[in-house]
Amino acid sequence: MAKVTIVWMRQDLRIEDHPALDAAAQRGSVIPLYIWSPQEEGHWPLGGASKWWLHHSLKSLENDLRSLGLPLIIRKGKSLDCLRDVIKETNADAVFWSRRYEPYAIKRDIQVKSKLSEEGLLAKSFPGNVLYEPWSIQNKQGKPFQVFTFFWKNCLAKEQPLAPLSAPIGVKGKIVEVDSLHIEDLKLLPTTSWDEGIAHTWKPGSVYAKEFLSYFLEGGAHDYNERRDRPDLPGVSRLSPYLHFGEISVRMVWDEIVKKLGFQEAEPYLRQLGWRDFAYHLLYHFPKTPEEPLRQEFAYFPWKENKKLLKVWQKGMTGYPFVDAGMRQLWMTGWMHNRARMVVGSFLVKDLLLPWQTGAQWFWDTLVDADLANNTLGWQWVAGSGADAAPYFRIFNPITQGEKFDPEGSYVRKWVPEIANLPDKWIHKPWEAPLDVLEKAGVKLGQTYPYPIVNHDEARLAALEAFEEIKAAR
Repeated sequence: MAKVTIVWMRQDLRIEDHPALDAAAQRGSVIPLYIWSPQEEGHWPLGGASKWWLHHSLKSLENDLRSLGLPLIIRKGKSLDCLRDVIKETNADAVFWSRRYEPYAIKRDIQVKSKLSEEGLLAKSFPGNVLYEPWSIQNKQGKPFQVFTFFWKNCLAKEQPLAPLSAPIGVKGKIVEVDSLHIEDLKLLPTTSWDEGIAHTWKPGSVYAKEFLSYFLEGGAHDYNERRDRPDLPGVSRLSPYLHFGEISVRMVWDEIVKKLGFQEAEPYLRQLGWRDFAYHLLYHFPKTPEEPLRQEFAYFPWKENKKLLKVWQKGMTGYPFVDAGMRQLWMTGWMHNRARMVVGSFLVKDLLLPWQTGAQWFWDTLVDADLANNTLGWQWVAGSGADAAPYFRIFNPITQGEKFDPEGSYVRKWVPEIANLPDKWIHKPWEAPLDVLEKAGVKLGQTYPYPIVNHDEARLAALEAFEEIKAAR
């Protein structure tokens, strides 16, 4: 009897370094299947930016699979029901997939594997898009790490990550005919034109992932450590959305950069890949952290609720140019430089005293690289409530951060054009500029650009006082 394997594709939308696809191709006939099941995503259904990316990523995958002579089958509904339908229609005897590490995905996959195994199928999962699976890194007591330095040291003491696999040359079995929806039937694209900036900035798909990697290796990789904190310079790889959707594997990125630079020169960037693994490590071991603080004393933090301030922050109209530049870059492109992410995050939770969960939700809705593990790690870090968190008293000053990491104001001028004519001296603090300078630059504070919505020095003291409250309550 011919062997037929369904490869259940989720966040592994590529054909290279795909262990599940490779194993299936060696068995016989292969049916690549994508199931659109947003109702199974718990409290975290995909935001608009991620849906846009997914649509185009599926289009790219469809084309990549065509090079192997395989169609991409699209279904919509509950995963187990759709799998059973395709199994019945094709007489498949196996289902393979790449592991995911989000709490809701783990729960679903355990159920799927159990049910399919009971029904006599071979149900097998393979390592997901990480360097080291979350349970494989642990301290001497067999417990998870909560400090990155020790986590990373343990990673480096292990064998190098597995070498990436090549794309299958072909499949052993014949093509199995099966009905499929069209990608357009999933209605992932927005009905308005808000995504024009994103479409102008990004090209989803594995082909472009490799182009971004190649561009980075030829340019920014060599001085990554010196330029990675500068949002005004092209110093980062911008591979995060491609990694999130699995259009390129993290093992391939690791392998290519080590080949190009050698481990020692590549280590600053490899460490960032380690942070990504650390995020999955934490999410796997502390599954409640997307909504609850890891450090329990922060459950008693006196957060405020102010929809007006939240909206001003979301729109990039806080009156602090570096903050506003980051928020507008996010809205216009679906992405924000990591240094800006830290500053806008600190501003939300420490200057405005709004809960980090509201920031995490906004990022989830607007980022093309919205990733539950990394989004959670970043927001808990900046709030001071998570593992390896920045001390709460480390409150980023939005003025000095701008002056240090955008010294000529190029980043601010690009995203906050209404103050672009201000001299460098005042670009990060226009409210301090002399009236004649403002007039010459065409800036009317309170009209063309807002005054700061809070006084940072006063807000900093209020944040420290709030922190003292929860310290006293312990």
